[in-house]
Amino acid sequence: MLPAANRVLLGLTGLVLLAAGGAVVAAALGAGVPSWWPWSGPDDVLLTQRARQHWRAESWWWPTVVAALAAMLLLSLWWLLAQFRRSRLAEILVESPDGEGAQLRGRALESVLIGEAEDLDGVARAQIAVHGRPTAPKARVRLLLEPYASPVETLHRLAAEALTHARTSAGLAALPAEVRLRAEKHHARRVV
Repeated sequence: MLPAANRVLLGLTGLVLLAAGGAVVAAALGAGVPSWWPWSGPDDVLLTQRARQHWRAESWWWPTVVAALAAMLLLSLWWLLAQFRRSRLAEILVESPDGEGAQLRGRALESVLIGEAEDLDGVARAQIAVHGRPTAPKARVRLLLEPYASPVETLHRLAAEALTHARTSAGLAALPAEVRLRAEKHHARRVV
């Protein structure tokens, strides 16, 4: 999930739950609540006895309610666990031709890629994150280009040099990369 969409969804969910919880507490304490609010006092219940008995006669009602609540619980737990998932790879599995393997730290590969990318002509700054699976990593590259840099040439050199060196040195079959280029803003200076 995109980080911005994730934050917006979390914020909206939190606001709705906070407002509903605050209204329920206000009604339970006997404070003034709007006339349309379903619970206006501390003795009100979510489902009246008549409504509970009406739905009790339907054989599908309670299994549906339990299934919907279980699905909401599982979705909420998945969403919570997704917040703790790392977006970067901690280690990359490097296999040698003789079948032996080693682990390469993701940060080490990132720092080497950053160094090579920043050495390219026309690159002011580079940010690189390696993500994906340990056996099939992917690179997310952001380059800040100097005003005089050619984006096509810079992208070609990045693929031909930095990414190819990283792929061959780590023994990877492929190292797909998503590259975002941004031009550095050139501010005019006053010459006296």
